[in-house]
Amino acid sequence: MKRWIKHPGQQAGFTLIEVMVALTVVAVTLPALLFLLSQQIDGTAYLRDRSVAQWVAADRVAEVRLVTAKLRRAESGVIAGESVRAGRTWYWRSEIQETPVPGFMRLTVTVTGEDADDDSSLFTLDAFLNAEVVDGPG
Repeated sequence: MKRWIKHPGQQAGFTLIEVMVALTVVAVTLPALLFLLSQQIDGTAYLRDRSVAQWVAADRVAEVRLVTAKLRRAESGVIAGESVRAGRTWYWRSEIQETPVPGFMRLTVTVTGEDADDDSSLFTLDAFLNAEVVDGPG
């Protein structure tokens, strides 16, 4: 068994070069880790916003379907509005267009987080409506 014997006048510890190498490693890795962490946080916020925008779009499709069923018709056109969800205002735009199939209309709902007319939509939902609601039996 080998024993290390400390001689008088010999210091135990790190050399200056070892300390500098360790500090260099920390200085290189720490910003990279902080960058990755900020990307994760941004990604999580985007997914949260996209999920809420999906709920807003689904609600708008349900509203249009209910109105179409009540009025027994759907009309082409564009309607824009806003909805408050998760403590934030969401702006939606719904457009009803005719399709080549008689009696069916296409509904496109686009949701954004800001009141903007550019292509910064978070979520777009397409649905089809039966524009000619027929009476049931009886």
